[in-house]
Amino acid sequence: MTSLYPSLISPKGNFFLIAGPCVVENREVTFTVAREAAAVCRDLEIPFFFKASYRKANRSSLNSFTGIGDDAALQILADVKAELDVPIVTDIHTEEEAAKAAEVADILQIPAFLCRQTNLLVAAAKTGRIVNIKKGQFMSPEAMRFAAEKVRDAGNLQVMLTERGTTFGYQDLIVDFRGVKAMQSVGCPVVLDCTHSLQQPNQPAGVTGGHPELIETIARAGVAVGFDGLFMETHPNPSEALSDGANMLPLKQLRPLLEKLVRIRAAIL
Repeated sequence: MTSLYPSLISPKGNFFLIAGPCVVENREVTFTVAREAAAVCRDLEIPFFFKASYRKANRSSLNSFTGIGDDAALQILADVKAELDVPIVTDIHTEEEAAKAAEVADILQIPAFLCRQTNLLVAAAKTGRIVNIKKGQFMSPEAMRFAAEKVRDAGNLQVMLTERGTTFGYQDLIVDFRGVKAMQSVGCPVVLDCTHSLQQPNQPAGVTGGHPELIETIARAGVAVGFDGLFMETHPNPSEALSDGANMLPLKQLRPLLEKLVRIRAAIL
Protein backbone atom coordinates (compact mmCIF):
# COMPACT_ATOMS: atom_id res chain seq x y z
CA MET A 1 0.00 0.00 0.00
CA THR A 2 1.32 3.44 -0.97
CA SER A 3 1.82 5.68 2.02
CA LEU A 4 -0.52 8.64 2.38
CA TYR A 5 1.92 10.42 4.65
CA PRO A 6 3.93 12.48 2.12
CA SER A 7 0.81 14.37 1.00
CA LEU A 8 0.17 15.50 4.58
CA ILE A 9 3.50 17.24 5.02
CA SER A 10 3.64 19.03 1.68
CA PRO A 11 4.48 22.72 2.25
CA LYS A 12 2.22 23.68 -0.67
CA GLY A 13 -1.41 23.10 -1.53
CA ASN A 14 -4.55 22.86 0.53
CA PHE A 15 -5.03 21.80 4.13
CA PHE A 16 -6.30 18.25 4.55
CA LEU A 17 -9.52 17.36 6.32
CA ILE A 18 -10.35 14.60 8.79
CA ALA A 19 -14.12 14.50 9.22
CA GLY A 20 -17.03 12.24 10.04
CA PRO A 21 -19.46 11.39 12.81
CA CYS A 22 -18.07 10.81 16.30
CA VAL A 23 -18.84 7.10 16.25
CA VAL A 24 -20.28 4.52 13.87
CA GLU A 25 -23.97 4.70 14.81
CA ASN A 26 -25.31 2.69 11.89
CA ARG A 27 -24.66 2.17 8.19
CA GLU A 28 -27.01 4.92 6.98
CA VAL A 29 -25.54 7.81 8.98
CA THR A 30 -21.98 6.66 8.32
CA PHE A 31 -22.43 6.49 4.54
CA THR A 32 -24.46 9.71 4.40
CA VAL A 33 -21.68 11.69 6.06
CA ALA A 34 -18.90 9.95 4.16
CA ARG A 35 -20.50 10.51 0.74
CA GLU A 36 -21.22 14.19 1.35
CA ALA A 37 -17.84 15.00 2.89
CA ALA A 38 -15.97 13.13 0.15
CA ALA A 39 -17.93 14.92 -2.57
CA VAL A 40 -17.31 18.36 -1.07
CA CYS A 41 -13.61 17.70 -0.61
CA ARG A 42 -13.28 16.35 -4.13
CA ASP A 43 -14.89 19.51 -5.53
CA LEU A 44 -12.64 21.77 -3.44
CA GLU A 45 -9.47 19.67 -3.93
CA ILE A 46 -9.08 19.03 -0.21
CA PRO A 47 -7.38 15.74 0.73
CA PHE A 48 -10.01 13.90 2.78
CA PHE A 49 -9.86 11.25 5.50
CA PHE A 50 -13.10 9.81 6.86
CA LYS A 51 -13.17 9.50 10.64
CA ALA A 52 -15.52 7.55 12.86
CA SER A 53 -14.72 5.67 16.03
CA TYR A 54 -15.70 2.01 15.99
CA ARG A 55 -15.85 2.12 19.77
CA LYS A 56 -15.91 4.95 22.30
CA ALA A 57 -14.15 4.31 25.58
CA ASN A 58 -13.61 7.74 27.15
CA ARG A 59 -17.18 8.55 28.16
CA SER A 60 -18.39 10.70 31.03
CA SER A 61 -21.20 8.36 32.04
CA LEU A 62 -21.50 4.58 32.18
CA ASN A 63 -24.78 5.00 30.31
CA SER A 64 -23.21 6.82 27.34
CA PHE A 65 -23.32 5.17 23.91
CA THR A 66 -20.08 3.34 23.15
CA GLY A 67 -20.81 1.63 19.83
CA ILE A 68 -22.69 -1.03 17.90
CA GLY A 69 -20.02 -3.70 18.43
CA ASP A 70 -16.44 -3.75 17.18
CA ASP A 71 -16.87 -6.20 14.32
CA ALA A 72 -20.03 -4.57 12.98
CA ALA A 73 -18.56 -1.06 13.14
CA LEU A 74 -15.26 -2.04 11.55
CA GLN A 75 -17.12 -3.77 8.74
CA ILE A 76 -19.06 -0.57 8.00
CA LEU A 77 -15.80 1.38 7.94
CA ALA A 78 -14.29 -1.21 5.60
CA ASP A 79 -17.30 -0.85 3.31
CA VAL A 80 -16.96 2.94 3.29
CA LYS A 81 -13.31 2.60 2.37
CA ALA A 82 -14.00 0.14 -0.44
CA GLU A 83 -17.14 1.70 -1.92
CA LEU A 84 -16.18 5.37 -1.67
CA ASP A 85 -12.41 4.99 -2.05
CA VAL A 86 -11.60 7.14 0.98
CA PRO A 87 -8.96 6.49 3.67
CA ILE A 88 -10.17 5.76 7.19
CA VAL A 89 -9.28 7.20 10.60
CA THR A 90 -10.38 5.52 13.83
CA ASP A 91 -9.42 5.55 17.52
CA ILE A 92 -7.75 2.83 19.52
CA HIS A 93 -7.64 2.67 23.30
CA THR A 94 -5.47 -0.36 24.12
CA GLU A 95 -2.49 -1.98 22.46
CA GLU A 96 -4.59 -5.08 21.80
CA GLU A 97 -6.86 -3.05 19.50
CA ALA A 98 -4.08 -1.77 17.24
CA ALA A 99 -3.61 -4.69 14.85
CA LYS A 100 -7.34 -5.28 14.38
CA ALA A 101 -8.14 -1.63 13.71
CA ALA A 102 -5.17 -1.38 11.34
CA GLU A 103 -6.77 -3.98 9.08
CA VAL A 104 -9.26 -1.25 8.12
CA ALA A 105 -7.82 2.11 9.17
CA ASP A 106 -5.15 4.07 7.35
CA ILE A 107 -4.63 6.32 10.36
CA LEU A 108 -4.78 5.09 13.95
CA GLN A 109 -5.77 7.88 16.30
CA ILE A 110 -4.61 8.04 19.91
CA PRO A 111 -7.19 9.78 22.14
CA ALA A 112 -6.00 12.84 24.03
CA PHE A 113 -6.32 11.25 27.46
CA LEU A 114 -4.03 8.41 26.31
CA CYS A 115 -1.31 10.39 24.55
CA ARG A 116 1.34 9.43 27.15
CA GLN A 117 0.59 5.69 27.09
CA THR A 118 3.86 4.23 25.85
CA ASN A 119 2.62 0.71 25.10
CA LEU A 120 -0.33 2.06 23.14
CA LEU A 121 1.86 4.36 21.06
CA VAL A 122 4.35 1.60 20.33
CA ALA A 123 1.61 -0.85 19.36
CA ALA A 124 0.11 1.69 16.97
CA ALA A 125 3.54 2.43 15.51
CA LYS A 126 4.26 -1.24 14.85
CA THR A 127 1.20 -1.60 12.61
CA GLY A 128 2.92 0.61 10.03
CA ARG A 129 -0.12 2.88 9.79
CA ILE A 130 0.02 6.64 10.22
CA VAL A 131 -0.37 7.47 13.92
CA ASN A 132 -2.33 10.60 14.85
CA ILE A 133 -1.69 11.57 18.47
CA LYS A 134 -4.17 13.98 20.00
CA LYS A 135 -2.55 16.41 22.42
CA GLY A 136 -3.73 15.81 25.95
CA GLN A 137 -5.80 18.60 27.45
CA PHE A 138 -3.20 18.61 30.22
CA MET A 139 -0.13 18.71 27.94
CA SER A 140 1.94 21.60 26.64
CA PRO A 141 2.55 21.70 22.89
CA GLU A 142 6.28 21.33 23.52
CA ALA A 143 5.78 18.13 25.52
CA MET A 144 4.15 16.41 22.55
CA ARG A 145 7.61 15.97 21.07
CA PHE A 146 8.10 13.00 23.39
CA ALA A 147 4.90 11.30 22.28
CA ALA A 148 5.98 11.64 18.64
CA GLU A 149 9.43 10.31 19.48
CA LYS A 150 7.95 7.15 20.99
CA VAL A 151 6.31 6.34 17.65
CA ARG A 152 9.48 7.12 15.70
CA ASP A 153 11.70 5.19 18.07
CA ALA A 154 9.41 2.19 17.52
CA GLY A 155 10.33 2.32 13.83
CA ASN A 156 7.45 4.32 12.36
CA LEU A 157 8.18 7.81 11.02
CA GLN A 158 4.55 8.41 10.02
CA VAL A 159 3.28 10.47 12.94
CA MET A 160 1.04 13.50 13.22
CA LEU A 161 -0.18 15.61 16.13
CA THR A 162 -3.61 17.12 16.79
CA GLU A 163 -4.40 20.16 18.92
CA ARG A 164 -7.73 19.78 20.71
CA GLY A 165 -7.62 22.46 23.35
CA THR A 166 -6.23 22.78 26.84
CA THR A 167 -8.18 22.47 30.06
CA PHE A 168 -9.30 25.87 31.34
CA GLY A 169 -10.94 25.59 34.71
CA TYR A 170 -13.24 22.62 35.11
CA GLN A 171 -15.72 22.96 32.24
CA ASP A 172 -13.95 24.68 29.36
CA LEU A 173 -11.11 24.23 26.89
CA ILE A 174 -9.05 26.89 25.16
CA VAL A 175 -6.88 26.73 22.03
CA ASP A 176 -3.48 28.38 22.29
CA PHE A 177 -2.65 29.08 18.66
CA ARG A 178 1.02 29.56 19.52
CA GLY A 179 1.20 25.80 19.92
CA VAL A 180 1.04 25.05 16.19
CA LYS A 181 4.61 26.22 15.66
CA ALA A 182 5.91 24.31 18.65
CA MET A 183 4.36 21.07 17.40
CA GLN A 184 5.36 21.65 13.77
CA SER A 185 8.95 21.99 14.97
CA VAL A 186 8.78 18.26 15.76
CA GLY A 187 8.74 17.76 11.99
CA CYS A 188 5.27 16.32 11.48
CA PRO A 189 1.88 17.57 10.26
CA VAL A 190 -0.24 19.30 12.89
CA VAL A 191 -4.04 19.22 12.89
CA LEU A 192 -6.56 21.48 14.62
CA ASP A 193 -9.57 19.68 16.05
CA CYS A 194 -12.21 22.34 15.46
CA THR A 195 -15.02 20.54 17.28
CA HIS A 196 -13.52 18.87 20.36
CA SER A 197 -11.69 22.12 21.11
CA LEU A 198 -15.12 23.60 21.78
CA GLN A 199 -16.30 20.95 24.20
CA GLN A 200 -17.45 21.77 27.70
CA PRO A 201 -16.60 18.64 29.71
CA ASN A 202 -17.64 17.73 33.24
CA GLN A 203 -21.22 18.92 32.97
CA PRO A 204 -23.53 18.10 35.93
CA ALA A 205 -25.68 15.77 33.80
CA GLY A 206 -22.65 13.65 32.85
CA VAL A 207 -22.93 14.56 29.14
CA THR A 208 -20.30 16.83 27.59
CA GLY A 209 -21.56 20.18 26.31
CA GLY A 210 -20.10 22.44 23.65
CA HIS A 211 -20.16 25.60 21.55
CA PRO A 212 -20.78 24.49 17.95
CA GLU A 213 -21.61 28.07 16.95
CA LEU A 214 -17.87 28.79 17.26
CA ILE A 215 -16.66 26.02 14.93
CA GLU A 216 -16.28 28.42 12.01
CA THR A 217 -14.39 30.92 14.18
CA ILE A 218 -11.92 28.29 15.38
CA ALA A 219 -11.51 26.79 11.90
CA ARG A 220 -10.87 30.13 10.20
CA ALA A 221 -8.28 31.03 12.81
CA GLY A 222 -6.63 27.63 12.45
CA VAL A 223 -6.25 27.92 8.69
CA ALA A 224 -4.97 31.49 9.05
CA VAL A 225 -2.18 30.53 11.46
CA GLY A 226 -1.04 27.61 9.34
CA PHE A 227 -2.34 24.31 10.67
CA ASP A 228 -1.64 21.56 8.14
CA GLY A 229 -4.99 19.87 8.60
CA LEU A 230 -8.40 20.29 10.20
CA PHE A 231 -10.49 17.80 12.14
CA MET A 232 -14.26 18.18 12.36
CA GLU A 233 -16.99 15.90 13.57
CA THR A 234 -20.15 16.34 11.53
CA HIS A 235 -23.58 14.74 11.51
CA PRO A 236 -26.82 15.16 9.52
CA ASN A 237 -28.64 16.03 12.74
CA PRO A 238 -26.32 16.71 15.70
CA SER A 239 -29.21 16.87 18.14
CA GLU A 240 -29.87 13.19 17.39
CA ALA A 241 -26.22 12.08 17.38
CA LEU A 242 -25.48 9.28 19.82
CA SER A 243 -22.12 10.75 20.88
CA ASP A 244 -20.70 14.30 21.10
CA GLY A 245 -23.68 15.91 19.39
CA ALA A 246 -23.27 19.08 21.48
CA ASN A 247 -20.18 20.17 19.56
CA MET A 248 -20.74 18.73 16.06
CA LEU A 249 -21.03 20.66 12.81
CA PRO A 250 -24.35 20.09 11.01
CA LEU A 251 -23.52 18.29 7.78
CA LYS A 252 -25.36 20.86 5.64
CA GLN A 253 -22.90 23.51 6.87
CA LEU A 254 -19.80 21.61 5.79
CA ARG A 255 -19.60 22.78 2.17
CA PRO A 256 -20.10 26.53 2.81
CA LEU A 257 -17.59 26.44 5.66
CA LEU A 258 -14.94 24.63 3.63
CA GLU A 259 -15.44 27.04 0.73
CA LYS A 260 -14.55 29.92 3.07
CA LEU A 261 -11.57 28.06 4.51
CA VAL A 262 -10.16 27.27 1.06
CA ARG A 263 -10.22 30.98 0.24
CA ILE A 264 -8.37 31.78 3.46
CA ARG A 265 -5.77 29.11 2.69
CA ALA A 266 -5.24 30.51 -0.81
CA ALA A 267 -4.75 33.99 0.62
CA ILE A 268 -1.91 32.96 2.95
CA LEU A 269 0.06 30.74 0.55
